[in-house]
Amino acid sequence: MDVIVRPTPSLQGEIGALSSKNYTTRYLLTAALAEGQSTIYYPAHSEDSDAMRRCIADLGAVLEEDDEKIVITGFGSHPQAVKELNVGNAGAVLRFLMGIASLCPDVTFVNTYPDSLGKRPHDDLIDALGQLGVKVDHREGKLPIRIQGGQAKGGKIQVSGSVSSQYLSALLFLTPLLEEDSEIEVLHDLKSKVVIGQTLEVLQEAGIIIHARDDYMSFRVPGRQSYQPRTYTVQGDYPGSAAVLAAAAVTNSDVTIHRLKEQSKQGERAIVDVLRMMEVPLTHENDTVVVKGNGRLKAVEFDGDAATDAVLAMVAAAVFAEGTSRFYNVENLRYKECDRITDYLNELTKAGARVEERQAEIIVHGRPEGVEGGVEINAHFDHRVIMALTIVGLRSQKPLVIKDAHHVAKSYPQYFDHLTTLGASVEWVK
Repeated sequence: MDVIVRPTPSLQGEIGALSSKNYTTRYLLTAALAEGQSTIYYPAHSEDSDAMRRCIADLGAVLEEDDEKIVITGFGSHPQAVKELNVGNAGAVLRFLMGIASLCPDVTFVNTYPDSLGKRPHDDLIDALGQLGVKVDHREGKLPIRIQGGQAKGGKIQVSGSVSSQYLSALLFLTPLLEEDSEIEVLHDLKSKVVIGQTLEVLQEAGIIIHARDDYMSFRVPGRQSYQPRTYTVQGDYPGSAAVLAAAAVTNSDVTIHRLKEQSKQGERAIVDVLRMMEVPLTHENDTVVVKGNGRLKAVEFDGDAATDAVLAMVAAAVFAEGTSRFYNVENLRYKECDRITDYLNELTKAGARVEERQAEIIVHGRPEGVEGGVEINAHFDHRVIMALTIVGLRSQKPLVIKDAHHVAKSYPQYFDHLTTLGASVEWVK
């Protein structure tokens, strides 16, 4: 389905932040890897987190869920044999489970999104699993991927971090369960280091011991460990909230978002700092962000690797800022559901934004007067692109039509409902 986003001068109201997708998927996995019952309060519901639910159930976990919580009886270090797993379009879920599938005799991850996840590379993780003695059949590092495991052995492992930190997270979930101790060395640069902090936080909560060097480039992992059943509470999601906060910043607004933890390890909490740098009036107290936007913003420079999933929303806000903004160290945006640099900037240009692309940078020449709009936009089946383009539509002179906007459900199914609650003029069309 498509959505029409019409110019909306002001947003007002209160919402609760969506539960974190990143923490939900990690808690679901650690609960499945424990023997016994774990409880997760306020888990996220999105296509990605639902993909993890579906796959751990296929691997033998028992899930019971109500409106407040999910209770999971895990399979421990012995997932049941399964021939196929379908992660949908969830890259992190695929990569985490490629590691866990190494404990199974023969699993094939099928390709149901050939134009999105099916195009994304996984070579670096495949190479690392090979070092553990796992046989992986694949097509140039892409889905479908067949893993013949069951005999994985720990030891010294090298993994590249230059494309994604998810490969390293996959190894951190797997190696504690192996008989041998492991040493993991990260080669090249490590992208999205802050997300590794989230993985380590969740592993520690699950009773797993990992010795990490301060720069996250080397790890010692004792083998023969067991995940412990725990009770977890999922915090509010900064990546999704970043889009709502940016929408409030570019309009005349009085918007309150609850459940955004001030000391969160989510790198995307930087959206609050970036908006402050852009001189947007806001407060962040008692896990609540209040934005009283006036539509006036200043240009900013920002290292996007620290907050990968908030960069597109920041760029959308910068479209209307006074001056030229620069978002650097963002090359890993090219390896997401789409190329979030080339594809996104092409669509912004259609809408009337003045933007430039570099291999690892996005340059935005702000237009405080707004952009023309009045065009149909291809969001490339990417939830972050959909949310960010919606922000631009709110300040366009004419409506934007965003194609296939229902793919926002990958991470934030209630996004357009929340915007409508705040007064945004959006309409679904077939």
